[in-house]
Amino acid sequence: MKLLLKSLILIALTSVCHARDDFAIARVSLDQATQQIIRDGNKRVLGATTEIIDGRAVHIIKVLTPDGRIQHYKIDAETGALIS
Repeated sequence: MKLLLKSLILIALTSVCHARDDFAIARVSLDQATQQIIRDGNKRVLGATTEIIDGRAVHIIKVLTPDGRIQHYKIDAETGALIS
């Protein structure tokens, strides 16, 4: 009985660890990335979304600049770094 219980616990732990490999966990939320862009200047956010690009999560933020131009910013969801 103890062997069966230990085996079930081991299987459950292995499944949990394996499941974490399948999903990218964003360290920087879409809201945090958007706030980061807003703080950098007088910009109006038109839209924001998260997409998977080359296997990694990227926040894409569309803004209207004070001079009327539309810009798209890409933020790495893992690190919070601006992607050029």
